[in-house]
Amino acid sequence: MTLSSPDMPLYNHPLPEIEGWLISIGCQQDAKQPHCWKFSRDTWKAEIQLETEELAVHYNNPGQQDTYRSFKYSLSRQDIENAIVAGP
Repeated sequence: MTLSSPDMPLYNHPLPEIEGWLISIGCQQDAKQPHCWKFSRDTWKAEIQLETEELAVHYNNPGQQDTYRSFKYSLSRQDIENAIVAGP
């Protein structure tokens, strides 16, 4: 799948493209809750939820307090990706 420009706001990407992008950065979709995605790094994990107004991220870093962040769909795909992979 070819992705639209990474500088384009996420709300301009069709849902199948957003799902393809999440897969391309290493996320796994939850089979029971298709709006939820899992993302892992060596030292932390995140749950990403595609909400109505925003993309919500819950970071779990063992031994530290959980972190919650939300990103409006008006942000670019690249900005959101950078924030997600940067971690808590």
